[in-house]
Formats: sequence, C-alpha cells, structure tokens
Amino acid sequence: MIVTVARRRLALRFASFATVSLSALLAAEANARQAATPATAESVAEAQTGDAQVQDVVVRASRPIAESEAAALRIQRNSDSLVTVAAADAVGRLPDQNIAQATGRLPGVSVERDQGQARYVNLRGAPKTWTTLSFDGINVVSPEGRDSRFDSIPSAIASQIIVSKAVTPDMPGETISGNVNVVTRSAFDYRGFHLGAKVGGGLVDLGNREEFEGALVVSNNYDTGVGRIGWVVSGSYYQRNMITDNFENDWEQVAQDRRPGFEDRYWVRETENKLYRLTRKNWSLSGRLDWQPSADTDLSLRSIYTIFTDDEARDNYILDLDDRQGDLVASTAPCPAAPTPPTTSAYADVCTGNSPVLGTVYGVDINQRSTLRAFRQSIFTNTASLDQRFGDGWGLKLTGNYTRSIDDRSVTGENRFDSPSTRTARPTVAYDFRDSQLARVRLFTSLQSGGVFSAATPVTDIDSFTKPLTSFRTLDAVDTTEAYTGRAELRREIGLFGGEATLRAGFQFDQRTKTADESEILLSTAAQFAAAGFPATTYRPLSIDGPFKGEIPLGYTFRYFSVDAMRDLQERAEKAFPYTPVTGNNYAVRERIYAGYLMGTVRYNWGSVVGGARVEKVENRGRAVGTVAGVVVPVEAEASSTLVFPSLHVNANVGANAKLRVGFTSGAARADYDQLRPNVVVNDSNLSINGGNPGVKPERAYGVDAYLEYYAQPQGFFMIGAYYKRVEDVLFNSSRTFGSDALNSGGVDRSGYTFSGIVNGGSGYLLGAEAAAQQQLEPYAAKLGLPAWAGGFGISANVTLNKSEVTKPAIPGTIGERKLRLPGTSDVVVNAGGYYEKYGLSLRLQYQMRTDWLDTVADTLVDAGDTYWALDTELDFSARYELRRGVEIYFDAANLLNQPGRRYSDIFRRDRSRTIEWERFGRRYTGGVRVTL
Repeated sequence: MIVTVARRRLALRFASFATVSLSALLAAEANARQAATPATAESVAEAQTGDAQVQDVVVRASRPIAESEAAALRIQRNSDSLVTVAAADAVGRLPDQNIAQATGRLPGVSVERDQGQARYVNLRGAPKTWTTLSFDGINVVSPEGRDSRFDSIPSAIASQIIVSKAVTPDMPGETISGNVNVVTRSAFDYRGFHLGAKVGGGLVDLGNREEFEGALVVSNNYDTGVGRIGWVVSGSYYQRNMITDNFENDWEQVAQDRRPGFEDRYWVRETENKLYRLTRKNWSLSGRLDWQPSADTDLSLRSIYTIFTDDEARDNYILDLDDRQGDLVASTAPCPAAPTPPTTSAYADVCTGNSPVLGTVYGVDINQRSTLRAFRQSIFTNTASLDQRFGDGWGLKLTGNYTRSIDDRSVTGENRFDSPSTRTARPTVAYDFRDSQLARVRLFTSLQSGGVFSAATPVTDIDSFTKPLTSFRTLDAVDTTEAYTGRAELRREIGLFGGEATLRAGFQFDQRTKTADESEILLSTAAQFAAAGFPATTYRPLSIDGPFKGEIPLGYTFRYFSVDAMRDLQERAEKAFPYTPVTGNNYAVRERIYAGYLMGTVRYNWGSVVGGARVEKVENRGRAVGTVAGVVVPVEAEASSTLVFPSLHVNANVGANAKLRVGFTSGAARADYDQLRPNVVVNDSNLSINGGNPGVKPERAYGVDAYLEYYAQPQGFFMIGAYYKRVEDVLFNSSRTFGSDALNSGGVDRSGYTFSGIVNGGSGYLLGAEAAAQQQLEPYAAKLGLPAWAGGFGISANVTLNKSEVTKPAIPGTIGERKLRLPGTSDVVVNAGGYYEKYGLSLRLQYQMRTDWLDTVADTLVDAGDTYWALDTELDFSARYELRRGVEIYFDAANLLNQPGRRYSDIFRRDRSRTIEWERFGRRYTGGVRVTL
C-alpha cells in the first residue's frame, strides 16, 4: 500500500512539475527569446566595439514539429512513389509513445484501438489485413499473425515511419493498401556521439491509476583504418495501469416469441459487466552495427526485441436472462389487454408487459467469472545486410532475417461460479436498455406463490446471492511463429529511353511456421476441488473487500476477486493434477513463399516512371488433430497457388513545386495462419470457437489511384487524390451460434458459443478520395503585418472519404445474398491538428475521427445481425518547452474527449441502438523531461 501511494505521488509530481515549470519558464524567458530570429532554429548576432574581438552570440530554439515536418516533406517529395512519412526531428524524437499512435496522425491513416490504445493501422480506411509491417524493408510477422499489431513497437527504435500507399514489386504480394516501414536508427544519423533520454510519469483519471515511461538511445561512429564504423543501442519502457468500465449485451431472436410484431424484436439473452484491472507494459531493446569499409560497401547488423505484456484481472458478472427461455410457450395470438402474471421467467414474454429494452425477468442465473490473465507478446527480429556497389552502375544487395514472434495467451486462473437451479435462490432482474450508452439493471430477491413469480426485496450486493464454484481452469497457451527471409537483389543504373534508369531484379524466399501449443488443467467437481486442496468453493473467501474503482453505474455492488488467492489456486491445482493438451486447439501451419520480381525506375526531367511485376508461389501445409467418427486422428492439409502482381506508377512534375502521381497496383490478402489450420480452436475465455479452412482462396485486389501534390515554399504541403480498388474473393469472417454439444466437456456447455470461420465471398470495390494540408504561418506573418510571435502557428489536417461494397453470397438455410461494406472500412476518416511553436515552446492539439465500420458479418439473424464499431473520436494535447539546448520538459494529455468504445448489432443497417459492447478508459496525463547530448 505504501509503495502504491508513493508511485502515485511520484507520477503526480512529474505531471505537476511539467505544467508548473512550463508556465513559469515561459513567463520568465519569453522576452529574452523574442530577440531570436523567428523563422530559423539558429540565429547569429555580431557585436563589435572599437578594437574588441568579434564575438558570436548563438541563440538556439528547438522546433521539433517544424523539423519533423520538413524532414518528412523532403522524403515524400523525392520519392518515386506515393508515400507519407512521420520523421524524427533534429534530435531523433518521434512525437508519440508507440508506432501505432505516430502513424495514426498521417494522411489517410486510421487506427483500431484496444482498451483505448491505438493497435491496428488501416490505410485509407481499408481493412487492417491489407496493411503489412516492415522493419527496414523486411516484412515482419506479428505475434497475432497477419493482423499486424503496432502498439507493441515503441517509437524509440525508429527514425522514420514511411507509409507506402503505392505498392511496388519489391513489396510482399499480400500488401494491398500499403506498407508501414519502420526505419530504425543508425549511428550515421548523427555526426558523432549521441545520447537521448526520456523519463516521465502521470495519471489515468479513471480509477486514479499511474503511468511511467522512459527511453534511452546511445550511439557513436568513428573513422577507422578499416572504414567508418557506427553503433547505436536503445531501450524503452512504458507502463500503464488501468481501470475499465464496461457493459455488454448479447441480442437474439427468440424462437418462442411469435406474438404480432416478432419479426423486429430482438431480446438481450444476457447482460454483463466486465470490470478490468489492467497493467500494460512495453519493453524494447535494440542494437545496430553499421560498417562502411569503403565508399561502395555498406554492411549492417540489426537486432530488435520488443515485448508487450497485459496483466489482466477481470471480474465478469453475467446475468443469464434467457436461462429459462424454453418455459415460454410459443403463440401467435395477440396479448390480452392487461399484462398477464408471470408464470415463467418472463424472458421474451411481451404479454407480461416486457419489451426488448424494458422489463423484468424472474429467477435469473448469475454466471460469474473471475479471470486472471498474463498475456505476453514479443517480437525478436534480426537482420544482416550487405549493399555492394560495383563499377559501371552495378550493385548487389543481400539481406537475411530471422524473426521469432510469440503470442502467450496463458490464463493464470479462471473461476466460474453459477447460481443453483432453485429459482427462488436466484435474483429477479429489472432491466432498462433504452439508453444505448448504459445497460441499467436492478436486483431483487425472487418469490413464487401459486405458480406466479414476483420481485421481493431490493438487493444491492450481488455477492449475497448463492453462487457455488463450478469450475477452475488454468491455461498454458503459447503461439510461436518462426520466420526466415532471404533476399538477393541485383541492380543496374543505365541510360534508358532517354532517361536515367535503375533496373532491379530480385529473389526472395520466406518460410513462416506458426505453432499453437495449448494445455490446461480443468477442474469441475467437488472431488477435484478437494483433491487440489482448495481452501474455499464459495466466492467471498476468494475475494477482497474494497470500493468499486470505476465510475459506471452498475446497479449493484460487488467484491473484486483476490489476485493472490487466484495464484494460490493455480499452485494447488498444478501440484495435484497434470496439464492436459487441448488437442482440438493445437496446430502447426507452415507457409513457404518463393518470390521473384523485376522492376525499373526511369527518371526524366519531367518526372519518373516505376514499373514491374512480382511473381509469388505460396505453399501452405497445416497439421492438427481432429475427430473423425469419434476417433481422434492427425489431420493434414496442403494447398499451393502462384500469383502475379504487376504495378506501374508515373510521377510527373507539373510545376516547380507540384507533382502528379498516377498508379496501378495489385495484391492478394491471404487468410491468417489460424484460419488455414485444419481443425477448430475453442476459446473458453471469449466464449468462441474458430474453425480453420485450409482451402480458402486469397482475396485479390487491383487498384488505380491519382494524386496531385503541391509543396509550398519554404515549407508547406497540399494534396488531393482519388483511388479505386476492385476486390475479388473477399474474405469474410463468418459468425453464427455454434448450436451443437459436440465440443462440450468438463461440465462446460459450448453450444451457445459464437462459431467463426473464414470463407470467400463475391467481388466488390473500394472507392475513395483523400485530401491533406499542412502549413505554417511563419512565412506570411511579416507580409500580413502580424507580430513576430504570431508566426509560430501552424495547421495539419487530412480527410479520407470511402465508399465500398462487396457481395456476400447466400448460404443455404441462412440469410440470402446481400451487399455489404468492406469489413474494417470507415466512410470518413479525419485527422486535424493545430500547433504553436516559437521561442522553445511547442504546443499541439490533435483530433482524430473515423465513422462506423463493419466488424463481423452474420450468417443468420439469430444474434441481431452484423456487428459494427461505432464512430470513434480522439483528442490529444502535447506541450514541450526547451529549458536550454538539449533539455526540455513535456506534458501530454490523451483521450481528452473520453469517448467510450462502442460496438452494436445491426440488421441491414436499420437500427444502431443495440449496443453489444461499451467500454470507457479515462483521460491520461503524463509529464517529464527529455535530455539530448
């Protein structure tokens, strides 16, 4: 307790120090800094009196926003294809804690969040599976697979983030929307010795939780007798403690509800709260060694190790409203004029006066889960490269990479408690779902008299109801992906077609093997609990007494489970029982890719042309265990395909400062590794079953785009563009209720789990437009007669507009053929920011918005149709102040709007009010110090 209080005080002091110092130092030094030339980062004033020696008085003021924008615009303008860039400032700083946040500020980029943190990147609003991730040009497999995660990559390792929207033959064929390339720091980025350090802390207002962060970069380079040698090492640490407010509703059509109007009635079969206590951490270590033995030779060794951990304690209270659904007698007759007395639970019974959003259900089963998870994801990637330039324009580049990605999904322990079968020992629940932002419930004791149920005494303490322990589970689940890449590229610079050309021919081999290894201890009987020596089989002895840490109105009070008690149960279970492999969830999928490409870049006075083609042969092999006629047997499936990906890009200088870019691209998004396995995976934590489809075809896409860019002088950028992609064999993650007891075991009923599998749909398209602008007032302040201080203002804004449509074929016995938006695609994406930067002060206010996007596609209307993420907005503020050259304080405020993340079910986009998930995370405030030498 003393340590926790001390940490909170320390974090608060960091934030307070940054804020107070910012105000005080700004007032004290503003007059002195006004003497500096406002338009430059360095000015020199010479003073001479009589025979006195001339002295240079140098006044330096850091302008990180201007510096990073200038560096980014230089890269974008000089590129032979369409890119957007987030570049470090003069001392190597990126503005955000992780790569996902930094990338999310760029034109045409939106993000998907988890627990309020940016995680996945969508380029031009398209599905996240269309974006690939690279380190220094080498494609890296995320621990999750093809859904590239960016939140586990700290910005401390990067000098640039280059987002390529124009796909070229040297990129993987699975790149459709584009590639995010993280360019790591090189010691040659700096003149000599370089040191950068950052330390800070802060608070999350929801639950009054603390944050900590720190980073260190050290590098140097030397001219030696054997060439120029440079090294750089870096490390970073970030810890975020969180409380999450949550409610979830699962909607369904009820077979017994056949009264008039039933076609449009969807009832909540269960309502729940998932109340999280989280600690998330990011670590990174990276090292790079560069050697230039001659002007024509570059050798590099690079190693990056990143770790993301998510320690999650989740208290989950589920009110199982449809537990007695079968007691309701189906009838098509209208209800009597007066409500009828409830002789069943009254679930989905409109004749008792209940409606889908307001009513009372009697004798409700409480399904309570206490879950302690210890998730850990890591990427360990190692690259060696040689770039050799020969005479007469020849060059050879060899690259080798080994990457090991681990997704540890282990669960320390999960207890399940359930109400007894006696109806009067269960609560009566009055529900109110009229507000899509809050699920309200009230609890009562239950009475039954003369066959009629009624609500009796109000109850606030949900743990006062009897809920015996029904199961305990500890899970050891680790997915490991090992990837090997070898690439050789031969290039030649020659004169061609009246221009200067660079011809490149390359071969690349990739082998990726993902292995899922899962085993568990599952106890579900009183005899097993006794054999393990469990000290208690009721909830209260396993819980702690303390106030609710969140803010959402629950309608009841509860006790948090004890983390220490859960770990004790795990230790007892491990001593008494062995882990048993979950054979149905284990698999190994190997992917081999043989790729060759030819491409050429021809540069003229008027611009350049980039064209070529990539050929890929993909071989997949999946191994797993399946059940055939009740017998467990090995299952193996293989598939292969060969695809060609042509592309062509024309970049024309249409003025001294303008470029017109026109391009054609092609690509294919392949199903993820777990989707290619020849078996099913059961996830009891998420109540889901995922089935593999080894024969699914890749999702093909062909696109054209046209962009006009204008580079205002001395520094500014305006862009407008349009794009169109034709999509074939669209991949759908099809979902429905499992509806079978074939996977029931250990007392766990999985028939109501959500079953998902990957399937091919029909064809479709994505049509969009994009515009961006960034400009400083500095060059125009004097012309407009404004004071010097006004030149520090600037803007950066971009908007993306999308329209998409794909065909989902009919499945016999389910919903017929229909038109849908592309999953993951928002119609509108906006990033807008204003900043002020002058006299060592740097302020930025950044707004991000994306409209609703399709998450999952339903095969039936049982669960109220497709699911969508609702409109998402984010507002962040950052402040920097340079105390002296190389020393600055900073203050960041994130998620200022504190908008919840909300998902909803929608039938053919008729009703967006049916919330299925709602979470709020709180505002975050951090402050600290950066030092650069």
